Amino acid sequence: MEHFDVLTEVNPFGYSVKSNGTIADTMKVHEEPWASFIAAARAKKIRVIPTLMWSNGADIHRILSNTETRINLEDSITALVNGEEYDGIEIDFEGKYAETRPYFSTFLRGLYQRMGKKWVMCDIEPRTPISSRYEGTPPKGAGEYANDYSAINKYCDRVKIMAYDQGSIDVKLNAANFGPYIPIADSTWVEKVVNLTAQTILKKKLVLGIPTYGYEYNVTSLSEDGYRYTLQWAFNPRYALDLAKEFNLTPVRNFAGELNITYFPAVPPPPDANPLDLPKALAQTTASDGTFNIAWWSDAKAIAEKVALARKLGLRGVAIFKIDGGGDPALWEALPRR
Repeated sequence: MEHFDVLTEVNPFGYSVKSNGTIADTMKVHEEPWASFIAAARAKKIRVIPTLMWSNGADIHRILSNTETRINLEDSITALVNGEEYDGIEIDFEGKYAETRPYFSTFLRGLYQRMGKKWVMCDIEPRTPISSRYEGTPPKGAGEYANDYSAINKYCDRVKIMAYDQGSIDVKLNAANFGPYIPIADSTWVEKVVNLTAQTILKKKLVLGIPTYGYEYNVTSLSEDGYRYTLQWAFNPRYALDLAKEFNLTPVRNFAGELNITYFPAVPPPPDANPLDLPKALAQTTASDGTFNIAWWSDAKAIAEKVALARKLGLRGVAIFKIDGGGDPALWEALPRR
């Protein structure tokens, strides 16, 4: 609530869809802290558009491919939005099958028709151009997706590109950057993603999703060029800064415009380790197998760079993922004022 002067909209991550197609109030909207949060946002004239999250591809296909259950879901969402006086709904259905594409488009059309002046927002995947995803001839089905961007452009008032979790998907950028390269979101890659998306979805509808977190990987140098990355966990920036301080490391501004540190763990961490509970046995001594760890994250400067990119590309705006108190405290200075 302290930084409401920066925000025009909030998307509480609070509803999901059950396997039977009904909606679950996972955030318990009428309980604290959400009741006060939503009231404060409305007092500041900030749009409240909650996220409806669903990530079970089989359930999504079963519900949306059946006319009766699909319509029931469209009606339920509309009733929820109107009943709670929200400004719209954010649809974040992830893990969909390619064969679900026409049914998801039909669902969006039906929802859009029902919602009237309430906004239908949709979260979409960041598509890397095929020429940047593969070396040589792309495999069969490389350009097949679960989302129909044309339908999304037609039936959604706003479209959020989840332009993060780049990892190693862009083979051209992997080859162009020396040393370990496993970004959260390199601005060069983000620009490729946006330009491809804008061929189908109007820029005036596009909102750029910007990450505030990081990932740690165990890295193995390969005998040939390159590295193999094994994901350890996601983290908020404070974890990496504390680790750097403990072992007298200086975070480096890398080729992606983000920060990273590398170190050699003395003992491989257990597979279920929590980064907040890591023992002090993480020492800067070479591991016996020659591997090392890299922690890579997005800070306020990286966020400011994405904000500037969104402005340069003429997008509607930006969305910060996520705001939970764990991001770089300076991120608020990177955001434009209302």
